[in-house]
Parts: sequence; C-alpha cells; structure tokens
Amino acid sequence: MEQFATARGLDFESTDVDADPALVERFGDEVPVLLIDGRKAFKYRVSEAELRRRFRAERRRALARRWRSLLRGGEE
Repeated sequence: MEQFATARGLDFESTDVDADPALVERFGDEVPVLLIDGRKAFKYRVSEAELRRRFRAERRRALARRWRSLLRGGEE
C-alpha cells in the first residue's frame, strides 16, 4: 500500500487497529481495512487493479464535485 501511494504522490498512514480499543470497536474483524478520505474502501484484501480502479473513480468524483461547485458560482 505504501509503495502504491508513494508512487502516486498520495498520503499514506498505517495504523494498528488492534492497538486502539476504539478502532477495534469500529472495525472488529474487518482487518485489514483500507480507508480512502476517511471512508471504508476495502476490507480483508485488495488487488492493485482494484485499488487503481477505486482511485480513478475517486478522482472522477472529486472533479465532478469541483465542476458542480463552479457551476453554482462557487470558488475553485
């Protein structure tokens, strides 16, 4: 994961879920779990191809949000 993120200029943070009771309560047996922008994206396992598809989709959603904001007269 870290290598994937670094190669794309993305921030990456690894956290030991089992070391934090609040995270154990939140995620239970769904580890490993991968969050993207604070939202659960994958649990248990993910292939590089799935990860690439998800990041492309996230980029498209971010671009669409920016365009909608600009069309409503918002600032970029």
